[in-house]
Amino acid sequence: MSPQDKFSAALQGIPLVGILRGLRPDEALPICRALAATGWSLMEVPLNSPQPLQSIEAIAAALPDALVGAGTVLSADDVRNVHAAGGQLVVSPNFNPEVVREARRLGMVCLPGVMTATEAFAALDAGASGLKIFPAEMITPAVVKALCAVLPADTRLLPVGGITFENMGAFRSAGACGFGIGSALYKPGMTAAQVSDNAMKFIAACAGTIRA
Repeated sequence: MSPQDKFSAALQGIPLVGILRGLRPDEALPICRALAATGWSLMEVPLNSPQPLQSIEAIAAALPDALVGAGTVLSADDVRNVHAAGGQLVVSPNFNPEVVREARRLGMVCLPGVMTATEAFAALDAGASGLKIFPAEMITPAVVKALCAVLPADTRLLPVGGITFENMGAFRSAGACGFGIGSALYKPGMTAAQVSDNAMKFIAACAGTIRA
């Protein structure tokens, strides 16, 4: 299954990206296997984590059905390094056209961070697979709804930052197709069991928004 197919399948199932900031290589497999056991298949290790490429390489090899990659990807060199490690997903806090174009060239799913309509259209023109609406603490569901009114109908919007059980429904109703979940899912020092429990709670909350 191609990275794009994996992404589309995840959005139809559990449209949640696990942001595993601070993950160490020695805990990468226990944490990510626990996530995968819940059905969670979108996982990113931010590049400002300890030895992130080692973690990405281990996770991608152990969980070939998951869409695994990196967050905080800031340059085309970063994209190539993630690809060389086996990553298929590139997530950024910002929109850099060189990052998007390189990810697309390598067949990777690319989710640049945007906040405005200008950034959103530019990112889509560059070939973004979807848009990370970031930081969501600064963007209300009303803003997401307004963006959806002008962006192409098939645009995938994923708010990230401050996503909670309580606000998922409002963002989903506004047009968000998924979410990135960070410290509410995983913080350094958490056990695999704790992460699994958090994952199940977010899956249940997200399922509630989907049914609504």
